[in-house]
Amino acid sequence: MKENQSYETTSEVSVAENKTLTKEQYRKKMQRRKEVQDQRIADASLEKGLIVVNTGNGKGKTTASLGMVLRSLGHGYKVAIIQFIKGAWEPSEKKAFSVWKDNGQLEFHAMGEGFSWETQDRDRDIEKAQAAWNKALEYIRNPEYKLVLLDEINIAIKLGYLRVEEVLGGLEEKPERNHIILTGRGAPQSLIERADLVTEMSLIKHPFRDQAIKAQPGIEY
Repeated sequence: MKENQSYETTSEVSVAENKTLTKEQYRKKMQRRKEVQDQRIADASLEKGLIVVNTGNGKGKTTASLGMVLRSLGHGYKVAIIQFIKGAWEPSEKKAFSVWKDNGQLEFHAMGEGFSWETQDRDRDIEKAQAAWNKALEYIRNPEYKLVLLDEINIAIKLGYLRVEEVLGGLEEKPERNHIILTGRGAPQSLIERADLVTEMSLIKHPFRDQAIKAQPGIEY
């Protein structure tokens, strides 16, 4: 049985069991769960900068990463975003984040020129990806930047524009308490193994693929 199927089955059993409990039994069960959870929180005393990977074929990898960017900005941290494939920041995102860019808290660099079927020039794609990586290293090594988002870098690695060994070596140069997020489908196994937090977005349904619905404001851009 797959892990997600097992989890769903367990959840269904828990719901069924909870319905048969008296109020007092339910209260005691939740109290035990709270004690376990409180102990887990108490035991989690280690603090370190994380390497985060958002990958998979589903939608939302960059969007989830921008949520972390927003939290970091809200804490007053300096953040850098480097886009490896996309050639421009969506106007709505640029407008929403402009207040932090204007005050110098956020740095944004759109270093790509679009996907390979748009550029149709592999040598130039490699050149642009290497330039983006060199720019990323400036922020990765800089202790002032608490969070660095490397958007679509996994695709650049997958297409052979960057060597995964080069990227892994660069990650080791980050300050101990700083965080790095790497997005894009097809994250290599060696990167997944190195990361502290990995999320795979699974594609179940997509309006463009399944219904020919075009990209819409507020959803895709």
